[in-house]
Amino acid sequence: MTKIIGVAAFRNACPSLIAQVARDREPITITRHGRPVVVLSPVPDDGDAGDLIIGAMRGSVSRYDDPLAPAADAAGTEAGQ
Repeated sequence: MTKIIGVAAFRNACPSLIAQVARDREPITITRHGRPVVVLSPVPDDGDAGDLIIGAMRGSVSRYDDPLAPAADAAGTEAGQ
């Protein structure tokens, strides 16, 4: 079950609560005036968090010969006529 804590209590115990989430792998819901505003949850176990973003597009560009060349031929557009 998710632990629920108020924002003031979270502010006072923030470092220990972060350590608890990392250790127990259980999320904590933080509330303001009794309403949930954020969930502190552990990073997924399937790799480093940076692996999710860095390198995600690797291999998706098939060809990149001239980065300064126009993206399309201007002759076929109204501006090119």
